[in-house]
Amino acid sequence: MATLTPIRRPIRELPDELISQIAAGEVVERPASVVRELVDNALDAEASQVTVRLMAGGVRLIAVEDDGHGIARDELALSLRRHATSKIASLQDLESVGTMGFRGEALAAINSIADMNLQSRTDGADHAWQLDGRTGELQPAARTRGTSVEVRELFYATPARRKFLKTDATELAHCVEAVRRHALVRPDVGFAIWHEGKLVEQWRACTGDTVQTAHDKRLSDVLGSDFVTQSVAVLYESTVRRADGLPALRVWGRAGIPDAARSRADQQFAYVNGRYVRDKVLRHAARSAYEDVLHGHRQPVYALYVEMDPSRVDVNVHPTKIEVRFRDSREVHQAVRHGTENALATPRSSVSSKAADDGPAHPLSNSFPSALLSQQNNPPRQHLWGQPAITFVANSSHRASDFEAMWPTPEGSGNSQVRNVAPASTTSTHTLSELPPDDWPLGRAVAQLQGIYILAENTQGLVIVDMHAAHERIVYERLKAQIGLTASIASQPLLIPATFAASPQEVATAEVSADVLATLGLEITPFSPKTLAVRAVPTSLAQGDAVELARSVLAELAQHDASTVIERAQNEMLSTMACHGAVRANRKLTIEEMNALLRQMEATERSDQCNHGRPTWRQVSIKELDALFMRGR
Repeated sequence: MATLTPIRRPIRELPDELISQIAAGEVVERPASVVRELVDNALDAEASQVTVRLMAGGVRLIAVEDDGHGIARDELALSLRRHATSKIASLQDLESVGTMGFRGEALAAINSIADMNLQSRTDGADHAWQLDGRTGELQPAARTRGTSVEVRELFYATPARRKFLKTDATELAHCVEAVRRHALVRPDVGFAIWHEGKLVEQWRACTGDTVQTAHDKRLSDVLGSDFVTQSVAVLYESTVRRADGLPALRVWGRAGIPDAARSRADQQFAYVNGRYVRDKVLRHAARSAYEDVLHGHRQPVYALYVEMDPSRVDVNVHPTKIEVRFRDSREVHQAVRHGTENALATPRSSVSSKAADDGPAHPLSNSFPSALLSQQNNPPRQHLWGQPAITFVANSSHRASDFEAMWPTPEGSGNSQVRNVAPASTTSTHTLSELPPDDWPLGRAVAQLQGIYILAENTQGLVIVDMHAAHERIVYERLKAQIGLTASIASQPLLIPATFAASPQEVATAEVSADVLATLGLEITPFSPKTLAVRAVPTSLAQGDAVELARSVLAELAQHDASTVIERAQNEMLSTMACHGAVRANRKLTIEEMNALLRQMEATERSDQCNHGRPTWRQVSIKELDALFMRGR
């Protein structure tokens, strides 16, 4: 077969038009890319209303109108030149970008692959001016203050790119998603999307509200009211302060309760200084906060906002500005994780009377009365656990005294009164024991069903508790409180070391992290320049695959903080211990024991889910019971 002889070509400069089209290929992937860039510019112009009009999913027409401060007449032509921008002027500005756009590439890139038209009017101007992107012709036009950008026949100059576009419906969905991401972070701005002359989406500006209230309203409008009712508020502020007095790092937003998790990760929104990003550090931090409470491969839902000094984050990483790089990624990871963990840790056992009056209550959609809770911005709280130590139950023949040792039954407890319950946290100003029995979130026990479930009555109706799952969480949280991160895990030497071919990164990680591996009960040493040997594994995992365990731990250590890996490994083992130590099904309980378990659930973090992420209790409201028996019809 004949081979092609390479043709030697001289080095030469590319023409400006080709340069612009190459740049357009990086910035503009599909119509949604154009929508994102134009809405970015509208927000930078301090617009209070942004309207997007589309035809054929944005392929035939994309028009973005705003009421911002506009572009002056003598700057309109300059706005279409490559790397022309009003947002940065020096390298120092680039290192601390505070605007959505800053490169000056978007308008020039779009103009090189589409037919573009600009109209703009500034304050004090007699009328607007219109610029034809093809000819450069400038002429008077009529419009109010602000800017309108029309983009017609996208990719007409590069037909090969147009062939890669999907159906109109698919492209429209991507355009709506691009605007939705902006809407979630700017509740002070109204957004409207029209397609083929029909209103597709509209989100009105939330004015006159506090920042938190406005964001909650916008989240409810964009993602549905269930997102807010089935989520908890997240707030974390670092103790270090900037020169202007603000926290050096602040994380806030809302994190969905475990029951609101979805099969897809389509409702995970993370923002850095108002910019939507897809960052593996933020995604891993948020996911790790759900490790103890999420079942299987379900995906959590959240909208988290990270605020930090712009000089500590590099947004000039990707042409689409959707990726960032943090100067201290570990600090950001810990802040997002701890903030989300603290929000999820508080038991959400109570159901407000309003929810009971309005309709069926979701057991995890409300929180304790405010007097019981003390939201903290510090790492997860520690409990004041009572003595004696925990006793594990291996079968159903144990005496009541053994059972009471697992959760101390307060003196004088009974069907109507339980006193001296441990507080929910070391900083709580009120304890559950100070509440009258009618105000106990999980109510008072009335019976046990099939030796599996506890039936309790509260002010909203019937509470059904899976006693094994609930006690499993209580034991697990006690074990975590009793063991420190510095405690090492017992290891067992292997009679014959397990060797495996390792990558250079795995070899380097094993050498650098020898002490961390020892804490985890692992001994991994070099066997040859390209081979590692596993010589010891944790005792509880002695029967597992040593090589697979070693590879997974080394991969975690290479990507994440060592303390995170240690804590995760310890928690997995404690979870197994708690599962075996929790009370088994078919164990007959007295009313006093059932009530003691309910009170401990109310005082235990994350008690709404067991260690495996399954729910521990469910609420059935009076309205739901009435509906079952058709009362009131």
